[in-house]
Amino acid sequence: MSPADHGNERTVVLEVDKLSVSYGKVNALHGISLKVHRGEIVTVIGPNGAGKTTLLCALIGLLPASGDIVYLGERQHGGRSVEQLVRLGMTLVPEKRELFAEMSVADNLLLGAFDRYRAGHRDSLETMEDVFNVFPRLMERREQTAGTLSGGERQMLAMGRALMAKPRLLLLDEPSLGLAPLIIREIFRTITQLKRTGVAILLVEQNARAALQVADYAYVLETGELALEGASRQLASDPRVVASYLGLGGRR
Repeated sequence: MSPADHGNERTVVLEVDKLSVSYGKVNALHGISLKVHRGEIVTVIGPNGAGKTTLLCALIGLLPASGDIVYLGERQHGGRSVEQLVRLGMTLVPEKRELFAEMSVADNLLLGAFDRYRAGHRDSLETMEDVFNVFPRLMERREQTAGTLSGGERQMLAMGRALMAKPRLLLLDEPSLGLAPLIIREIFRTITQLKRTGVAILLVEQNARAALQVADYAYVLETGELALEGASRQLASDPRVVASYLGLGGRR
């Protein structure tokens, strides 16, 4: 199945064609093409250093790139600023989570809605209630400072803050990083839940097993190039993926 075929009955939120990123003379990404539809989870898996985070940073305008990026039907000629893309509903949850440790959970969440507030929307408290429905633990911790949260709670807060912007495309960078297996399962259950709201999700992960379980479509990125792609179920049973990313357990 080609990227043009998967999910073609739904709205294409993001289409990337021949995207390349260079650091000086080093090609970090070369000729990347992918597609994400509304209400779909697409994952990019690959080893550390493959260029996964670079891809997300290029998409949201943090890194200069060549090639075509079409977001919500509009070609991003010359690149838009991060602020403009956030305003258009593209939101990144970075690998390091980047919370304000001295501020409360509630205040961290409100910051996620700042751009909407500035644009005249006054629905922050209602949106926060929606986030608390997704992450009940954040409701319990709403007055705590972010710096006192566990690793899993910090990841929930980072995702909750992104949801405050009411994204149409959510970019998730290694949401399982440094978390215990039980918490990882909880985070990935939530990611599946978010898909049902219609948001498009581009999930970058080293934890290939967890990513392939929740994603609809997957790309394998190796040394800056796409090595494989296909429906997640197909890739989960592909001998090359099993050998490189899933280990012997993937055969069972």
